[in-house]
Amino acid sequence: MKKIYLISIVLVFTLLSCGEDFLDRQPLDQVVSSNFYQSEGDAFEALVAVYDAVGYQSSPGVAWAPFITVSDILSDDAYAGGGDANDGFEQDQLNNFRSQTNNRIVHSLWLKNYTGIYRANLLLEKIEEIDASDEFKARIIAECKFLRAYFYLELVRYFENIPLLTETIKGPTEYSQTQNAPDEIYNQIALDLVQAANVLPATIPDSESGRASKWAAQALLARAYLFYDGVYGGNLSADGQSIDKNFVLSGLEDLISNSGHELMEDFSQIFRLAGEFSPENVFEIVHGDSPAWWDWGYLRGSEGNLAAQMQGPRVTGSTNWNRGWSFAPVSSKLANDMEDDPRFAATIVTEEELDGNLVKGYQHTGYYSRKYSSDAEHWGGDGQFEHNRTCNLRVIRFSDVLLMAAELGSPNAQEYLDRVRARVGLPSVPVSQESIMNERRMELALEGIRYFDVLRTGGASEEFTMQGFRGPNYQGDQVTFDITYNPSTRGFLPIPQTEVDLSAGTFVQNSGY
Repeated sequence: MKKIYLISIVLVFTLLSCGEDFLDRQPLDQVVSSNFYQSEGDAFEALVAVYDAVGYQSSPGVAWAPFITVSDILSDDAYAGGGDANDGFEQDQLNNFRSQTNNRIVHSLWLKNYTGIYRANLLLEKIEEIDASDEFKARIIAECKFLRAYFYLELVRYFENIPLLTETIKGPTEYSQTQNAPDEIYNQIALDLVQAANVLPATIPDSESGRASKWAAQALLARAYLFYDGVYGGNLSADGQSIDKNFVLSGLEDLISNSGHELMEDFSQIFRLAGEFSPENVFEIVHGDSPAWWDWGYLRGSEGNLAAQMQGPRVTGSTNWNRGWSFAPVSSKLANDMEDDPRFAATIVTEEELDGNLVKGYQHTGYYSRKYSSDAEHWGGDGQFEHNRTCNLRVIRFSDVLLMAAELGSPNAQEYLDRVRARVGLPSVPVSQESIMNERRMELALEGIRYFDVLRTGGASEEFTMQGFRGPNYQGDQVTFDITYNPSTRGFLPIPQTEVDLSAGTFVQNSGY
């Protein structure tokens, strides 16, 4: 926690420069005075700094840790990959459920989210001092609460036992924080999202694309509730209001009926540039090539999608692919399960489709993600090509909303399931928990969702133990691909040892580590 505090002190004096467009974001490298928080412009730049942390995929001096890549490696949808076993040894720890407490990827996830929480808390504390309209302040507060909930949900689903900070650390007496029970974290998430949804606008103008709407808050609340109820059983609470199945479902039904969000007609276009900020996307994180970035020493300054770089095939001399790093190669298990599904071609790239010279990396299966990859359409226009992938992260899609509503027992559950299937030409199947989860596997594959779906439905030991799978074009011995889930961890990552050491003995390490 001392490290969190020291980072916080530095961040007090950082500022994210903002251009005319909300998406034209600059790195947080400009020192400002202690009286920065005065005008609406100051508050808006501070808000952009909070949003910027949502897009972080690395921590300086620690490791690259894109949410999509890490979550898919943890699941049965992908392996660790990389150039060789040494290149991705920390990813391989995640993949084989034997993460060490000093795993730098794990630490990067921790630091990224607490950086975002600090920024949100700081702006919430400063906003009342700013000379601005009540309406302006209310929206800033609501966005900070939405983003704080986003950061906490990522943390608590990865680590379970974490400290809850709703204010910035003020001094040495507050360095040593204690871990909170999971229900306290989830209740804070619920409170933040309920309060945010009551204030956030229903419509986001094109000039503000990337900002959160009330619909994003209601959808994220459903995601949080489903995980909490599945893992711990029971309801959440927000300001005395029970956040139960009916409450969450009501928010989803409101979104489905009144938001204007809808399914894109063509599934294959969702992850193309044409699918960015489409009605399908309830919330997405903006990535791009502005500013063009070159600095390998400070990847946080880049706005590119690092997951797309990491997961792309290692191809040279190609007009369609640009030197990816072959992390998170798609498992043959997923490829086999999707073999007859119409979404296969828009989800998975096969080795046979690649032109140029392919270098087969560690745990090569012959399959790669198409949703986030190093394809030509998403090449940056300038800068170091690895840093400037122009592919937005689709956090919550409308199809996910339909399937969550069906899972929660909507009277329209059959209709919602049918809509998702009909979009890709599949016939109706009777709605059930099994058919909904099967549909989620096909529809949302390689979007970082599978791991948490399996954990919350109790199938980790069965689904995440993979023996005998490797693919038709595999590279390596079978033992390289065999994975056994470690149930003693219950699917949670270790608390970073650095944070345990800095907690002055208050942090207790997670079970299994």
